[in-house]
Amino acid sequence: MADDIASDHAPVYGTRNVDLGGALGYRLVAASELAADWCAVAVCTWSAGADRDWSVNAGTLEWSCTRTADHAVDTVLAPAFFLASRKLDGFPKLGGSDFTVGADATPQDLIEGLATATRILVAVIEAAEPSARAVIRRRPLVWVAGPQDFAPRGGLELILHAHDVCCGLRVPFVPPTDVCYRLREHTRSWPMWDGPGNELGTGNDPWLDMLVGSGRHPQT
Repeated sequence: MADDIASDHAPVYGTRNVDLGGALGYRLVAASELAADWCAVAVCTWSAGADRDWSVNAGTLEWSCTRTADHAVDTVLAPAFFLASRKLDGFPKLGGSDFTVGADATPQDLIEGLATATRILVAVIEAAEPSARAVIRRRPLVWVAGPQDFAPRGGLELILHAHDVCCGLRVPFVPPTDVCYRLREHTRSWPMWDGPGNELGTGNDPWLDMLVGSGRHPQT
């Protein structure tokens, strides 16, 4: 099993040290606040396109906007269950293969589902003790992480798939630069950025770097 993926770099996302009567305290306020920011951007943009055709492909994906948005809900809710389980050898046996709203979900169902999933993830992160550990991903190896990594775990897939959905709906999607910067730097050593074509850039536009690194293109 791999070592804790947060142990070999200083966290640039999701942690804050506070002085508690001379003792060094650890809080995950920043992580939960920024997770809520991602959700707010996605909810706002999806709401703007709620009356459009969600059966069309989501950007360059083969999935429809409905299926992609449903998967995005899963990518936010699943990490909450991973962390809450404290399992160190795999994912919890809950929810089957995914946590989705369903194939027949309406745009409003998906928007409400995303908001609900985000609240659950935020609550689980804030309730976790600093020493808590759980499996955060299984491929290419089983990796164990602390609470500060679970917000970006869900957030990275959320903003990329929110982009996909908005491309299909032809709704502008522009996540905040500061949020993208923290997300880019926190996940820089993560395995999704390994390999030819997936390199994560270091430019002045962190959102563009993540789009290019994930094989996507900016909206036109």
